Amino acid sequence: MKTRLRDLMLFFLLGVFLLIYPFVFTQAFYQHIMIMVFMYGLLAISWDIMGGYANLFSFGQSAFFGIGAYVSTLLFLHWEITPWLGMVAGGFASGVVGIIVSYPTARLKGHYFAIATLAFLFVVQIVLENWKFVGGAQGLTLPLTEQSSFWKFQFRESKIPYYYIMLFLLGLGFLLAKGTLNSRVGYYLRALRESQEVAQSLGVNTAKYRLMAIALSGFLSALAGTFYAQYVLYIDPSSVISLNLSVEVVLISVFGGCGTIYGPLIGTVILIPLTNLIRASLGGAGRGIAYMVFGGIIILICVLQPDGLVKLFERSKKAVAREV
Repeated sequence: MKTRLRDLMLFFLLGVFLLIYPFVFTQAFYQHIMIMVFMYGLLAISWDIMGGYANLFSFGQSAFFGIGAYVSTLLFLHWEITPWLGMVAGGFASGVVGIIVSYPTARLKGHYFAIATLAFLFVVQIVLENWKFVGGAQGLTLPLTEQSSFWKFQFRESKIPYYYIMLFLLGLGFLLAKGTLNSRVGYYLRALRESQEVAQSLGVNTAKYRLMAIALSGFLSALAGTFYAQYVLYIDPSSVISLNLSVEVVLISVFGGCGTIYGPLIGTVILIPLTNLIRASLGGAGRGIAYMVFGGIIILICVLQPDGLVKLFERSKKAVAREV
């Protein structure tokens, strides 16, 4: 009872901190860091549904991210459909594309599936780079409104609206993922992670639940993609569909702990602020150094704590509970 009360108190304090953060840290740079934490957190959660629970190790997550960004942007530019509806459309489009592409690879697993997702990523990138309707390699620029507009998803005076929107999307993605993973679907996905053959022998339709995991993962990633497009007002294939982005998402999840709902969030909270601060302090050279630090931390955690930081937190929590 005391442990549950303490957990509720911690969640309450965390919620209060997140709500007041932009009014305490008023500089746009620190607000931007938290916005990126929320966005990468949503991407890490979405990847973990596939890679952590269903054991579908994917390098194509940024393709879903890019599809969401492009669908919402094209709907707005050509038909003036609000990005809020474009976000939903992009999510469903990404989920459907994921199902269509993954259906032929439903029997693949391990590194074979990873290679297939890598090929999917490059195919989407090449198609967009050579398709004039979507701007080709030059990309697409969203027109800047004269004043802030909630309907057009643009806020010129401050980053605070973007902060709360991305916080809401992260919370929505977290609750949707947690609800799914705590349901029967989640138990079947865990069975797939442990042994696909055993799950099949017990009557689990492995292809069906693999596709469900991919669809949900793609949907959540596309929400982040739409937000990013509206946040920076410019997208091109190399920025929203890149191997670097996919690898970052994978490393964040592995660092925090795959197959746990809190692991990807822990990895995001530590790595994203660290890399952004290094880049800001060192300028142009900071990007390469940030990746070196990023990789060094991942290697260290893989050696000392292969299950991710979340397991370390769980052991510390149990030790404190025993002392109390």
